Amino acid sequence: QVQLVESGGGSVQAGGSLRLSCAFAGKAASRYCIAWFRQAPEQEREGVALGRIGDSNTDYADSVKGRFTISQDSDKKTIYLEMNDLKPEDTAMYYCAASGRFTCMTYANRFRALEYSIWGQGTQVTVSL
Repeated sequence: QVQLVESGGGSVQAGGSLRLSCAFAGKAASRYCIAWFRQAPEQEREGVALGRIGDSNTDYADSVKGRFTISQDSDKKTIYLEMNDLKPEDTAMYYCAASGRFTCMTYANRFRALEYSIWGQGTQVTVSL
């Protein structure tokens, strides 16, 4: 059984940085596409970045390109989301999610929340002016 545990959220001022962690527990981690989503109050869940443990390829939503970076520690089966130049509009609950059902980088709906069946508990990120 696969489980995901996020950590690293917090409160920062605009322009600051945070690093989120998503620890994968279970077997065959490299078979899963792992994505970061965020959801602000009364807004839809938005996919912002994704990668795969053991694979250097990553992808990002336009809203975070150039500011957010995915990295990983494959030995720890952990994917990180480094968030720089944070803006108030980045304020949201951030979740990592995993799916083994599609090819991570080429699937057209790879940033669609409904495509992911495994979710972490979320971690709050708050950016103030």
